[in-house]
Amino acid sequence: MLTILGFAMIATFLVLIMLKKMSPIAALVLIPALFCVFVGKGAKLGDYVIDGITGLAPTAAMLMFAIVYFGVMIDVGLFDPVVRGILKFCKADPLRIVIGTAVLAAIVSLDGDGSTTFMITVSAMYPLYKRLKMSLVVMTGVAAMANGVMNTLPWGGPTARAATALKVDAGDIFVPMIPALAMGLLFVFALAYVLGRRERKRLGVLTLDEVLEEETETVLVGAGAGKDTKKAGGSGSGVDLPDGPEDTSLQVLDPNRATLRPGLYWFNALLTVALLTAMIMEWLPIPVLFLLGAALALTVNFPHMPDQKARIAAHAENVLNVSGMVFAAAVFTGVLQGTGMVDHMAKWLVDNIPDGMGPHMAFVTGVLSIPLTYFMSNDGFYFGVLPVLAEAGQAHGVSAVEIARASIVGQPLHMSSPLVPAVYVLVGMAKVEFGDHTRFVVKWAALTSLVVLGAGILFGII
Repeated sequence: MLTILGFAMIATFLVLIMLKKMSPIAALVLIPALFCVFVGKGAKLGDYVIDGITGLAPTAAMLMFAIVYFGVMIDVGLFDPVVRGILKFCKADPLRIVIGTAVLAAIVSLDGDGSTTFMITVSAMYPLYKRLKMSLVVMTGVAAMANGVMNTLPWGGPTARAATALKVDAGDIFVPMIPALAMGLLFVFALAYVLGRRERKRLGVLTLDEVLEEETETVLVGAGAGKDTKKAGGSGSGVDLPDGPEDTSLQVLDPNRATLRPGLYWFNALLTVALLTAMIMEWLPIPVLFLLGAALALTVNFPHMPDQKARIAAHAENVLNVSGMVFAAAVFTGVLQGTGMVDHMAKWLVDNIPDGMGPHMAFVTGVLSIPLTYFMSNDGFYFGVLPVLAEAGQAHGVSAVEIARASIVGQPLHMSSPLVPAVYVLVGMAKVEFGDHTRFVVKWAALTSLVVLGAGILFGII
């Protein structure tokens, strides 16, 4: 019964948000609460929610201060050279812009943090998509898939979890998988090319001068710039985005804006490098690193209290949207785990694997990782399901390391799961409905995962 209710709860949630019958926050809270009552454990709903919030509170804190940190870095001009380089490459060609999105997301993903990747990628690419009226779900979909492939890096999370759960070396999992993962990344770039050609056919190609005919030659996206952006004119200052003053979280800014800190550029660059290095080396917990980084960035760049308050207020909308979504997701995960639905779903799937598939458990694990890492957290899959799959595989002569390698192929789809907090950073900053993103990305992300799995089998890795 719990198995049926678990699948029904997930299906109900996905259908309602994709049909836009409920907002993601409302669906993440109300649907699990209703199913908790159906299960007969309504009296324990409070405990489940508190447990879920406790588990996700560090993630919410990390996202809150990461948004403030990178928002300040964008305000002060740290990413101006990056945006100029992207503009120079992309010009006003939709094909180049989509490919540039995939490449930028893949490069920034080297830090191992999805939220960071999405904040930088959206900040850099959003103005181009808006000015050319390109599809924003193409941007979010391509960025999510590129980050999903790169999320398999040993410091990204899934590989480390698989290594820990099965007591194997993370290097033995990741290094042999590099050719298969490279094929997955190449597929994402090829898909970006196809989607870019489709956008080019729909919109045509303009020169950069035509697109920016009333703007400065150099444009910069900034988070929370406020409403004082100057209109274009002979002075070559920036202009507002075309959809009005409500889009204050991401605007094309005056390159001479008051928040720029050119004299502190190298301080901010070194601070960011130090922050990302500390995160990769795990010198301190990530929430603590971003909390300290945000406080230091605000203090040094904006020593006057009113200026600090203005920067925090400018990014408050993004902070509230993302942190609210994370705490709402805590209700969903809390009920799934607390009621035992997720355990029953996993056991049902494992029990229904035909005996004849025993020698092919690595392939089975790879296939199961695609939906399971979408419908449950990485912790739930790697620490709850993967050991059972590995035990079944070892009984048929399949090594634990092969099972571990197969288990990471579902990450391109996992990064768009409603249980992944970073995806709300992506859709929130891009101003894309979560349901629209889901409808667009699921099929392509699942196909990317299958490409990785197929390449792994073809190369004899899995």
